[in-house]
Amino acid sequence: MRKPYQGVWNIVRFNWHFYLLSLMMISLLFLLQFVVPESYHFLLHLFIVTIIFTTFISLIISFYIYDCSSLYRLDWLDKYFNTSIKNSINIHAGFDETSVLLNKKFSDSNLKVFDFYDPKIHTEISIKRARKAYPPYPNTKSIQTHYLPLESKSADAIFVLLSAHEIREKKERNIFFRELKRVLKIDGKIIIVEHLRDIPNFLAYTIGFFHFYPKSVWLETFQDTNLRLVEELKITPFISTFILSNYGNTP
Repeated sequence: MRKPYQGVWNIVRFNWHFYLLSLMMISLLFLLQFVVPESYHFLLHLFIVTIIFTTFISLIISFYIYDCSSLYRLDWLDKYFNTSIKNSINIHAGFDETSVLLNKKFSDSNLKVFDFYDPKIHTEISIKRARKAYPPYPNTKSIQTHYLPLESKSADAIFVLLSAHEIREKKERNIFFRELKRVLKIDGKIIIVEHLRDIPNFLAYTIGFFHFYPKSVWLETFQDTNLRLVEELKITPFISTFILSNYGNTP
């Protein structure tokens, strides 16, 4: 079970350097008012208030997304799966909060967990901190994005939750999604959960929203890899879930 405030606390402790930088900027702006003409004080105060406000808003929205919404309750999956999934796959990029939850929800499923984290490519310090704080799910296998060590058409459900955006190059991303398609059963489904580079996420994370991809990139990826978008589900205004299947399949 997730603990209260676990989501927002993880954001703070894995990204504390950003909050330290914000505090240093606020301190510097505060000190500047003693050395610059008084006519600039309003501007300095405006910058201070802006930094505090945007930081506060991002934490409040993160708390809503990761601690208050149904994102990690996974009840939104009931529409697409029943508890008798035979073979399921969870794929992440070094930070795995969902395998335990998926295993509990689909207790009869044979869950395989793959980690495509590559320290040479994924250099974010936040991921390194997260990996130290959270031990890997039992029997998690490290993979590369170009190959899944599974037979073709062997998976009933594939989950890629808040991790596919870490594949930054289009060519690599298309190869990865073709692998998902290869191992997916004819009547299986792929669940992609992502923040988008859109207005709600800009309001929430300001320039941090550039780390996400716009919806058009995901739609292009699905089209390029011949995957059918069955439905887009908005768990919150800040999170999009794409339900995918092979072309020709019914929802």
